[in-house]
Amino acid sequence: MDNLDSKLNNQVGILICGHGSRNKLAITEFQELTKLIQKRYPNILVEYGFLEFAKPSLVDALEKLRDHSIKTVIAIPAMLFAAGHVKNDIPSLLMNYSSKTEIEIIYGRELGINNLMISAACERVKDVFKQNNSLKPEESLLVVVGRGSSDPDANSNVSKITRMIVEGIGLGWGETVFSGVTFPLVEAGLKNVVRLGYKNIIIFPYFLFSGVLVTRIKRQSDLVAINNPHISFNHAKYLSSQTYVVDTFVERIEEILNNEGKNFMNCSTCKYRSNLFGFEKEVGLLQESHHDHVEGLGISCDLCDPECNGACETQNQTSTHDHVESNLVADDYLEHKHNECHQHNENHHHHQSIYPNSKHPLGPVTLRLLNKDQILRKSIENN
Repeated sequence: MDNLDSKLNNQVGILICGHGSRNKLAITEFQELTKLIQKRYPNILVEYGFLEFAKPSLVDALEKLRDHSIKTVIAIPAMLFAAGHVKNDIPSLLMNYSSKTEIEIIYGRELGINNLMISAACERVKDVFKQNNSLKPEESLLVVVGRGSSDPDANSNVSKITRMIVEGIGLGWGETVFSGVTFPLVEAGLKNVVRLGYKNIIIFPYFLFSGVLVTRIKRQSDLVAINNPHISFNHAKYLSSQTYVVDTFVERIEEILNNEGKNFMNCSTCKYRSNLFGFEKEVGLLQESHHDHVEGLGISCDLCDPECNGACETQNQTSTHDHVESNLVADDYLEHKHNECHQHNENHHHHQSIYPNSKHPLGPVTLRLLNKDQILRKSIENN
């Protein structure tokens, strides 16, 4: 990457790697974010692609960069924390493409926790107080909702974000809940926090974009609010294209452009790299990307216009989620195209040569997935 500035115009491109969604608004928001990043780099071609459920796929985006004679791609995962997608799925796909095309791909860090992301989160929560002057921080309890993962490293990062917001703003209390996979889940967590006696509860979905999970958070919190009319429930907006979020993407890109050697992935508390208590059996687990079956589907939900309204879900049943919508009957699970519902056991961690600063390369890996019959049984058992 020496003398990179002289090669920017025609040899280096940037790829923003998204998760993907069937929610139209989520895709629109992702596109808007990419445009803001492009404005920061007017002399570099910036493309975006999705891991699943949306077009263009990551391979489509890479092909477009290749068509422009790009020789080196800086790939940045547009994800908050490093769990399965960041540690394995995206790197595996990029490595496979690089090996076939001989395109150099340099993989950057996830957004993670830094002053910028903490500031972005605090601004979203502060907006709630700006919109309601009667609220007082010391009388308010903050509930931060994370996506949820089977990776304890990622889950613990959400808790850290909660604490940083609480102390930064001076809130009375803070709790962390999750939309799925781990615990406590949203509704159960809120039922506990209402007992703490705070007059105001602020619910902040720590998500980048909209989607079915963000909508579900609102619905589940409304269920708790109905039974607690003496408490004011307030909703902060998810992160989206908040200025500090865009600044963090730029920081991740600059780490590579300036050859700072900072694009390390955390290994010290990763269950696949360190002998983490309770996860000893998963050290060095061999796995591989499991998104081929949903890559580039590009199927959006016709019920969402443009935001998810939850019309596809059974209103009077609580989802166990686990990225399988087990609150639906079996036929609904198979027939309805809205649900982003393959099993996300994020038990995978892989950042071999595509992550140049990694000290512990792993070989190909495999993933434990529920097959369709198992999913149907779980769905029927829960209904």
